[in-house]
Amino acid sequence: MDITLLSGAVDAARDDLIVFLQKMVQAASLPNEEYEVQMLIAEKLKSMGLDVKIVPSKFDDLRKHPAFGDDGFSPTERINVVGRWKGTGFGDGHSLILNGHVDVVPVGDLTLWDGSPWSGAIRDGKMYGRGSCDMKAGLCAGIFAVDVLQRLGYRPACDVLIESVIGEESGGIGTLTTIVKGYTADAVILLEPTKLELCPVQSGALTFRLTVKGRSIHAAMKPYGVSAIEKFVLLLNAINQLNDKRHHNFKHPLYEDPNNIAPINVGTVHGGEWHSTVPEEVVAEGRMGVLPGESNEAARKALETAIQFAAEADPWLSQNPPRVEWFEGQFESGETPLDHPFLQKLGEVHQQVTGSAPIFRAVTYGSDMRLFTNHAKIPATHYGPGDVGMAHAVNEFVPLDEVMTATKVVAMMITEWCGK
Repeated sequence: MDITLLSGAVDAARDDLIVFLQKMVQAASLPNEEYEVQMLIAEKLKSMGLDVKIVPSKFDDLRKHPAFGDDGFSPTERINVVGRWKGTGFGDGHSLILNGHVDVVPVGDLTLWDGSPWSGAIRDGKMYGRGSCDMKAGLCAGIFAVDVLQRLGYRPACDVLIESVIGEESGGIGTLTTIVKGYTADAVILLEPTKLELCPVQSGALTFRLTVKGRSIHAAMKPYGVSAIEKFVLLLNAINQLNDKRHHNFKHPLYEDPNNIAPINVGTVHGGEWHSTVPEEVVAEGRMGVLPGESNEAARKALETAIQFAAEADPWLSQNPPRVEWFEGQFESGETPLDHPFLQKLGEVHQQVTGSAPIFRAVTYGSDMRLFTNHAKIPATHYGPGDVGMAHAVNEFVPLDEVMTATKVVAMMITEWCGK
């Protein structure tokens, strides 16, 4: 398709796109509260003439899958939306999934926001609001890529599927549902915020809970007690040393910062019950990074071994060993080879639309990509508008010009990949 014609058609649809994205952002879609935005998207896809299915995520259908993890939210009530743009079946081409999640993380302290987190306000060419960047803008770009192509009278040879899923932030239950239910294609674009960089490699992330026991006593008798907080500090030092060692020993050409590939982070610490009592327990929860190519089992073993080794060197902990539990999100790492024809084609299309050579990077976060690469055996990459540094942040925003560019690239990729 002529790039000038396509670009002009996307520009002509700008107002419609922005209004729809605002509606998406204004539909607060915290975990278990995605129904409103999913119905909004379903109605939009139906208005485009797509074959739309409502696909519930039911734990009983998923429990036997090796990638299943109970994320602590509803086991029956959350829904996914899949819209299929049927191909003609004639000519050469490949099918494509455009995947995006609508669940968002909590907004935190409202007083830190410049306005409502659900405003969808536009200032200086940016749209603000929780989920604007991560990742409703990307999903909106995918939807309007199809919308604009339809306005131009284009029809693909092979199917294009738009998947609007839930549960990505807590483990990927929505995308896993679509895989288990048999939705598949020859390639996947996950429209995550990448600043329009191609990111076909992702680290994994495992959630852990560390429980450390002490011996409580009145603070005035501290020498006769054991502070669980002080013992936890010993283990925290061991965790940080493990993080440094793993990054020192691992190399990958697509990671910009060799010290930030699959970081280990302790995110919450709860210990003690009274300021004048030696604390008898600390419970800390954190995130264990999984290096590309590393199994979840190997990553778990690395953390457990480091904690065990540190505990064995301490007289108290050696007799009262800390406990490590794994829960919630258990994201594997995932990777699509750089020489895959799908990535090469997307890179060519990006350059054609933007005039700039594509940048290939790896991402340090867990995402649904690994479900496609590892379990559905489908080549996949992240590609979308927005900076992941704004994801989960106060005053989250996405540059609208990037959303428009992403729409153009995805639309052109459909014409190049899916045939006509």
